[in-house]
Amino acid sequence: MHLHLGAGRTALLFMLVAFVLTFAVTRLIVRMIRSGRGPFGNVAVGEVHVHHLVPGIFLLLISGVVEFLAVPNGLLRSCLAAAFGVGAALTLDEFALWLHLSDVYWAEEGRTSVDTVVGVAALGAIGLLVSNPFARQPGEGTWFFFSFILLNSALSVVAALKGRYFLGVAGVLLPFLALWGALRLGYPGSPWFRRFYGEGSTKRARSERRASRRRLSDRFKALVSGLPERR
Repeated sequence: MHLHLGAGRTALLFMLVAFVLTFAVTRLIVRMIRSGRGPFGNVAVGEVHVHHLVPGIFLLLISGVVEFLAVPNGLLRSCLAAAFGVGAALTLDEFALWLHLSDVYWAEEGRTSVDTVVGVAALGAIGLLVSNPFARQPGEGTWFFFSFILLNSALSVVAALKGRYFLGVAGVLLPFLALWGALRLGYPGSPWFRRFYGEGSTKRARSERRASRRRLSDRFKALVSGLPERR
């Protein structure tokens, strides 16, 4: 079966593959460094530890500037997309350091990096597979089209307010995900939880009880991050 991809989706494919592979290789190398195995070691300039988000930032800057200035096509465009994906993976793998401005890579807060990378990779995959959600279909009425866009946007916002950030963002591309996120319970601490789940309410108790359970996603994040599973 022949799969035809336009120029934009070809670039996204190269970017996504480079992103996922770079993240996987990076996590493998840093875990080998931590365990003292293999030929790898931390990069340092003098006594300063150079985190891998630094070359990632430079790759993002260089590939972005070349893309805007040269406006390349063909193979060069795909290579720049791959370089951007590599830079994004190196940078987002240490996303937790952006938030805390300290080296929390192996701390509990470091799971934020894994959450971010998994979310970005999933969004890239969805963007590669689905069509433009803002394109009108042949014969589709104007009122129906704009009503659908407004309804789906509202559902995405509700999902985000409930702490279902991935479902809220991904729901813009796949409306079913926005609806699913809007119908689910809000996470403890989310704006929806604080506003609508009062003390002693059934929904508040259900939300807190579900959040305390060990989930498959927690086990997956522990496996990827190298951190112990939450108890």
